[in-house]
Parts: sequence; C-alpha cells; structure tokens
Amino acid sequence: MRVLAATLFLLTCLPSIVLADPASECGGGSQIEIGSCVADTLQRVDATVDIYLGFAVRSAAELDEVTGRTTAVPALEAAQAAWSTYRDEHCGYVGATFGGGSGTGIGINSCRVELGRSRAADLMRYAQ
Repeated sequence: MRVLAATLFLLTCLPSIVLADPASECGGGSQIEIGSCVADTLQRVDATVDIYLGFAVRSAAELDEVTGRTTAVPALEAAQAAWSTYRDEHCGYVGATFGGGSGTGIGINSCRVELGRSRAADLMRYAQ
C-alpha cells in the first residue's frame, strides 16, 4: 500500500515539487485564475502531507512497539502541531508583506504550498 501511494505521489506531484514558485507554476492569467490554481495546488499538497504523516505515524508506532517505549508517536504529534502553527504564522507574515494588496491570498497560499512540500519530504525521511 505504501509503495502504491508513493508511486502515485511521484507520478502526480513530483514534477510540481521541483518548481520553485507555486504562483509561477500556474502560468499567466488573471489573479482569479492564478489564485484558484494555487488553492488547488495547496489542497493536493495538504493531502500529500496527510498521507505522509500517516506513514510516519505508523513507523513511529512500530518503533515505539519494538522499543517498548512511547516516545516516537508523541514526539511526531508535537512536531506536527508545531510545524502547523509555524506554517500558519509564517505564511500570515508573508501575507502581511503584501500590505493588503489583491495578491495577498496568492502569497499566503503559495507560502503554504512551499512549506507543505518541504514538510512532506521531511516526513518521508522517517516513514519506513
């Protein structure tokens, strides 16, 4: 199951991970079109983070079971909560740098996409 999920991810999401700026990935067009595209990308990235978090939780649970300790799962849960708070606060700051302009939402969602892609990669390092 993990191999299938990882393969699906690689086939559908990896090309977009390589690109640096989510708004640029959406091509030209109006701010409405770009905003909609970035929002769609964010949904896919958030779904990927959730899948990879599930893999990491299962690996952490296996580690806790093998070692007879209960530290890996709580540590991962705390790390995920801290990451989520960081993402929200940092991307809120990024949005504030737009000074209330019409691109604020695109900037915030682009930030969330970038941080989400990074988080997905981090989680996969610990999923076995």
